[in-house]
Amino acid sequence: MLDESKFDVHLKLWALRIPREFCKVATKLLNGFLNSHEALNNELDFWYSLRSLVRSLILFPSTCRHMLDRPRIKPITEDPTSEKTRYVILSERVQDPDLSDIPTQNLDELKKLCKIETVPYSLTLGYSYWGAGHIAHLNIPDELLPYKDVIAKVIYDKNQPRIQTIVNKVGSIANEFRVPKFEILAGKPDMVTEVKQYGATFKLDYGLVYWNSRLEHEHIRLVNKFRQGEIICDMFAGIGPFAIPAAQKGCLVYANDLNPDSIRYLKVNADINKVNNNLHTCNMDARIFMSQLMTVPIGESKLDASAFGSSVKGNIDESMKANSEERNAGNNLCSQEGDNISPMNKESNVAAAERSPESCKEENGSLKCSDVKTKGSKNKRLKTSVPCTGKPWEHFDHVIMNLPASALQFLDVFRGLIQRKYWKRSLPWIHCYCFIRSNETQGSVVSEAESLLNAKIHEPLFHRVRDVAPNKAMYCLSFQLPEEACISEQITSTAPGSVDR
Repeated sequence: MLDESKFDVHLKLWALRIPREFCKVATKLLNGFLNSHEALNNELDFWYSLRSLVRSLILFPSTCRHMLDRPRIKPITEDPTSEKTRYVILSERVQDPDLSDIPTQNLDELKKLCKIETVPYSLTLGYSYWGAGHIAHLNIPDELLPYKDVIAKVIYDKNQPRIQTIVNKVGSIANEFRVPKFEILAGKPDMVTEVKQYGATFKLDYGLVYWNSRLEHEHIRLVNKFRQGEIICDMFAGIGPFAIPAAQKGCLVYANDLNPDSIRYLKVNADINKVNNNLHTCNMDARIFMSQLMTVPIGESKLDASAFGSSVKGNIDESMKANSEERNAGNNLCSQEGDNISPMNKESNVAAAERSPESCKEENGSLKCSDVKTKGSKNKRLKTSVPCTGKPWEHFDHVIMNLPASALQFLDVFRGLIQRKYWKRSLPWIHCYCFIRSNETQGSVVSEAESLLNAKIHEPLFHRVRDVAPNKAMYCLSFQLPEEACISEQITSTAPGSVDR
């Protein structure tokens, strides 16, 4: 029997209760389509509104929109307590009731126009809400396999052209890249598709990389914990369901995956979503990735952040070098105008641009870096919107370990990983995904993690992501890295081109 409740996604949101006559101007303020001057003039000047709309869409395509943006869901709804007011439902990005995620200027202008009240709002997206892409993925049980072609034909005939390909998973996932094997039962033999999540577009080949649309809410939940300017290390990045939204948010992301096809599509998705400047990619074992990332290069004060990849030839993002000047000239209007750069960050932003992988070239068997220039100028250096030093051996904020079948086993990489002499600020948070079966407990998972770290984890946090089988659930274990596990007094450095740690 089909249990439709298994499709339910429960969203805990915030909404603004405002007078109904101010809904229109509230929409434009909250979505960044009006500035304070235009709001005070109550949209009387059409050209000011049009200019603001175009500017917002070009410079702030996703980060400025603070209302709920879900297909077929209206962000303004009735207030059950009064006919005179309406609920303006806020985006999942707005996590705090104090509305600190919304620009103060826009919020103040709305408060000048009308009285607003913040209220909790619950929304459930159920079975009837969810649609399907052009690929229908079936897991046909053994007893129905003799009828698989008939099942596929019915689904295809009754849903085409919207659904164009019917596939069935064959066997269990056994390869090192954790990618299922499929047989095509009906339709086109085309496994390349696009999906949209959280304001981002992801292109992928369903037969070559791992993708699970049911994890969208978890992607949103974790990315909401990140702040602009933070440094994120994604050890098992896949095609970027965490890395791309984090880069969109203004984080600097170091993303790695062992599957070369995943990295290839991650680069494509970085280009599609215009986050190349905020995203560095690597294709290697996760332990080597973290070790190389934290290795302090000889003369590190003179070298750049891209040196972490220079020790493994060919692992720097080659595709991001091509046409970098043209791409950068078009994708950094915000930074070039200085809208998001405070005076104290401008110098570090220029330095971060100089450290971009796009500025690297190979010389004498190793990668050398030079300044990034903008098109049409020999001396003008490109700015980036990420206000951080870009030296991960000095500081990073979060590590994502999204490989629930085995991520726990990689925790030992953090033993002595950080060198006290160079480290600045607080220790990073680890977000490690794992499976917990019916005969296991959260306590046993923590014990295993502590054994691998050789240190006690203080105040571990568990979040239940979803049930994957009757006796098996997926969890996210989050904790701040214990100092006794990760701090090393030994100074380890390497020259560019060396793989030694």
